[in-house]
Amino acid sequence: MNLPESGGWKPKPTTPRRILVVDDNRGAAQVLSVLLQKFWGHTVETAYDGKTALETAARMRPEIILLDIGLPGLDGFEVAAALRAAPATRGALIAALTGYSREQDRRRCGEVGIDLHLVKPAAAATLEQLFAHPRLTGDSPRE
Repeated sequence: MNLPESGGWKPKPTTPRRILVVDDNRGAAQVLSVLLQKFWGHTVETAYDGKTALETAARMRPEIILLDIGLPGLDGFEVAAALRAAPATRGALIAALTGYSREQDRRRCGEVGIDLHLVKPAAAATLEQLFAHPRLTGDSPRE
């Protein structure tokens, strides 16, 4: 995650959310999880593969899922499709946080129910915009 260069940056207040971070790069997942907790006060769990992501999501019922696409086993596209089909996560905001940035990757994200496509590393300001997404604020119909 890219933090603003300004030493005076302060996180914008936001409603604390349940967030699932899914990334096979354990270091990246852990750093992002700590920042989400420390800067914005979110409850965060991590998963490092698709199968564990689905199990964790069913238990924790996340409001936001930050999902890498290039996962071992089930890839992020398969995970997203399964999350959209599951009652516990059907209405969650799913954001791909990935290095996959080709147009076909973006298109496939939409096809499987991913709401947003973010390219790694995401800036702090991008994450703050994510927290105000209409799917979370009730301004967008849930599926």
